[in-house]
Amino acid sequence: MKPEIFTSAFFELIDETFEHVHGNYLDKGTSLFETLAAVSAAEASRAVSPKAATIAAHVTHVELYLTVLEDVLHGKDPGKVDWNEIWRTTREVPEAEWDALRKRLHETYARLVALTRSFDTWEGDGQVSGALSVVVHTAYHLGAIRQALRVVGAPQHD
Repeated sequence: MKPEIFTSAFFELIDETFEHVHGNYLDKGTSLFETLAAVSAAEASRAVSPKAATIAAHVTHVELYLTVLEDVLHGKDPGKVDWNEIWRTTREVPEAEWDALRKRLHETYARLVALTRSFDTWEGDGQVSGALSVVVHTAYHLGAIRQALRVVGAPQHD
């Protein structure tokens, strides 16, 4: 397969997942950033049940995942990552912290996209699997966030 076929599809899907729906798998207005723009700190802080994660925890987790993947793609060893810490500790977020978290997610996403756009080939360790995992992993959390919003009260697109 020509690399351009993969990169064209990947960049369209990652853009759809995070920023602009192209009609591949999401409905208009339901990308991650579009979804999060309508979520208040209070909504992000509410879990749908006592054992469920908050939306803020999902967003924190996605941002950490992108950061770790960015390190891996730069050839850095991220060390031991406690993936469960976020689920145990991220609950209520004040408005300023919620805004900062969304901003950090935007910045980390932008760095990761710039990094993947810089690949001359897609033959490096973890490049293809890392790229695909960003789309798949984030799509999972986007679905969880959108389902949680049906309970905590933010507006939804059908």
